[in-house]
Amino acid sequence: MTLPDASSNPAGADRTFQVDLRGLVDLLSHHLYSSPRVYLRELLQNAVDALTARHTLEPAAPEGAFGIRLYADGSVVRVEDDGVGLTEADVHTFLATIGRSSKRAEQVAEQRGDFIGQFGIGLLSCFLVADEIHVVSRSARTPDAPAVEWRGRGDGSYTLRTLRASARPRPGTTVTLTPRADAGEWTRPTQVRALARHFGSLLRHPVTFSDGTGGTGTAVNPEPAPWARTHPTPGARFRALAAYGEEVFGFTPLDTIELDLPAVGLKGIACVLPQAVPAGRRHGHRVHVKGMLLSEQAEEILPEWAFFVRCVVDAESLRPTASRESLYEDDTLAAVRDALAERLRAWIARAAASDPDLLARFLHAHHLAVKSLAVHDDEILRMLLPWLPFETTDGHTTLDAFARTHRTVLVTANVEEFRQVAAIASAAGLGVVNGGYTYDHELVHRLPEIRPETSVADLDPATLTAHLDPVDRETELAAAAYLARAREALAVFDCDVALRTFQPASAPALLVDSREARHERTRSQLAREQEGGLWGDILGALRQEAPRAQLILNQLNPLVRTAVAIDEPELARTSAEALYGQAALLSRRPLRPAESSLINRSFLDLLAHALRKDH
Repeated sequence: MTLPDASSNPAGADRTFQVDLRGLVDLLSHHLYSSPRVYLRELLQNAVDALTARHTLEPAAPEGAFGIRLYADGSVVRVEDDGVGLTEADVHTFLATIGRSSKRAEQVAEQRGDFIGQFGIGLLSCFLVADEIHVVSRSARTPDAPAVEWRGRGDGSYTLRTLRASARPRPGTTVTLTPRADAGEWTRPTQVRALARHFGSLLRHPVTFSDGTGGTGTAVNPEPAPWARTHPTPGARFRALAAYGEEVFGFTPLDTIELDLPAVGLKGIACVLPQAVPAGRRHGHRVHVKGMLLSEQAEEILPEWAFFVRCVVDAESLRPTASRESLYEDDTLAAVRDALAERLRAWIARAAASDPDLLARFLHAHHLAVKSLAVHDDEILRMLLPWLPFETTDGHTTLDAFARTHRTVLVTANVEEFRQVAAIASAAGLGVVNGGYTYDHELVHRLPEIRPETSVADLDPATLTAHLDPVDRETELAAAAYLARAREALAVFDCDVALRTFQPASAPALLVDSREARHERTRSQLAREQEGGLWGDILGALRQEAPRAQLILNQLNPLVRTAVAIDEPELARTSAEALYGQAALLSRRPLRPAESSLINRSFLDLLAHALRKDH
């Protein structure tokens, strides 16, 4: 673009920025647009905006009177529209000035919401695939104005000339690109057609494509969006929406939720995924603005907890970012996100009230998503908490079924504690829920809000050991010597040893030890090792009375009854270490190096003792 020489301006006068167009195009390609393929979207978008302005100018024109025609044969790419067109003055104003958009012109400023484009840099995207842009246009606003031809080049220069009326008999604009050799990936006929279908399948104006092999061209968007069509029955509508969701996303939806927000002109569907997805993995959603595909990865359209659906929507009032490949975060988007979240809640409520089979299939696949929602949504909590599955001492069951059996529900703080006590607690008749999974501990504690007759408490070692039966005094006295040796052997692990009776009798020992207790003992050990130093003083100030682990031996187990009768000191010590190791393994928590060493050593010592005895 030719700019005035700086020497012609007097001192202190305003000057014009000189723009390196090639550098600007390089910036667009590497930092604004995700791929050169957006050139076709920008051309379609400009054509749609021109058609919108033409309909505003001629509101009585019948639907479908104006359209868009695409042509690609491998040597050129051409986009022709029947839009409002440009005069010579418009070309100077809008095509030859970077950053200015015809949508900001005074005559259409008040109608700006009717246009997709907002930034006036879309035409520059054509330089991603071509070195020259050829535009021929005739204005519908000024019918007697001649047609104009504009040629813009990648070096920043352009030419403009007027044409005879026969060069463009009807109003509208034709943009022609001669692709560079390295742009064939994006400009060959099959790709142009695919891109046109990709970006423009929901456009409201007729779009056709031709590759020059004959015929009048094929329709890019032969049918309106499925939610915009009429269907003979509600069932037929449901099947059509589900089929569209399967076509777009590649899976058969568990259910299809129709979305309709008239305030922002949004319509579309949410497809419920048939299988569980990892918590927090947010899927991208397909968002169209006025029919034009904006993004396939618009995570921001739904809240984070809604990762069990994928959406495709078309909206009138959502605002695109400068690249027109994502949504601008503003109050409108926030309101849309909240409204769509409410639609998903309403769908869950309807399933809970009227379709138990659908609800069961949904919860089987997406209970984690519902749990994350229930934590923050009291309505969903009241509706669905009793039906959500949890791991319990009665197996995997719903809280409703579990609470009918256990008036007092105990919940562990983590998975490890549940695995330590599950078998023993079940045999003792205690109802324990594994609270170690995401959201479970908090949700179980909210059960009394739904079932006031049920009480919930955290399970701690004292609660469990209180339900284990003590042995009689004679048995306790007979085992005193063994218990003393066992405590001495396990003192290195801060572990006490007790003798009780509990079911199942097949379980020789139970190791009761919480993660918090182990952390406190580790901190105490560090404080002792750092005694006298700065860290020792700090850890000492934090130190509490270190809780001890408990190895509870089961007097009902034949192996334990034999062990407590051992009078050989070394064998008694080894057997106690072996019982501790076996109980630690059954707890399924990570073993400390000293515990792994103890298990290996006790096994080898017992094996050696057995071999000596045989010989």
